[in-house]
Amino acid sequence: MQLSSSGSSHDEIDFEFLGNLSGDPYILHTNVFTEGKGNREEQFYLWFDPTKDFHTYSVLWNPISIIFSVDGTPIRQFKNLESKGVPYPKSQPMWIFSSLWDADDWATRGGLVKTDWSQAPFTASYKNFNAQACTISQGSSSDACSKNSSGHSWLTESLDSSGQERIKWVQKNYMIYSYCTDNKRFPQGFPPECTIP
Repeated sequence: MQLSSSGSSHDEIDFEFLGNLSGDPYILHTNVFTEGKGNREEQFYLWFDPTKDFHTYSVLWNPISIIFSVDGTPIRQFKNLESKGVPYPKSQPMWIFSSLWDADDWATRGGLVKTDWSQAPFTASYKNFNAQACTISQGSSSDACSKNSSGHSWLTESLDSSGQERIKWVQKNYMIYSYCTDNKRFPQGFPPECTIP
């Protein structure tokens, strides 16, 4: 599932499952694009087999932060640090997309495992889909959402200390990759949001 605007300087918020070999844990991949630039990936093993039952995967995106959650447990937060020079997706409308995507050139163990097309067709099922959004009319700015926030309590929602502790627990026990610790990708130093508390 992804939220995405269009164009070369698009904003995007991704929730993706990466393919695996039978018996290997599934990987949940998250990424945030701002102004056409991504490279903010974090990946997690889940504490359950996501193919056995339905689970709730949610993104809370508001002017404060982007919070990725699984079954109500926050796993990642991307804070709005624009005041510190970190771009934040806020000025472009986004659409919700959901699809099955052949990304076997990179997603499946770094491209080692190729799609077995003899197993097609591939399907995905959804249940109880729900989207709450602030709709912006043509020509108005994203600030219109904040000024018209009645009925949109999620616009000011943030993590309390319990939510912060749950993120730490998930990241300690289930995170398998963070761009904020990848010295090979960032030999000249990590992006600023990695070092700002």
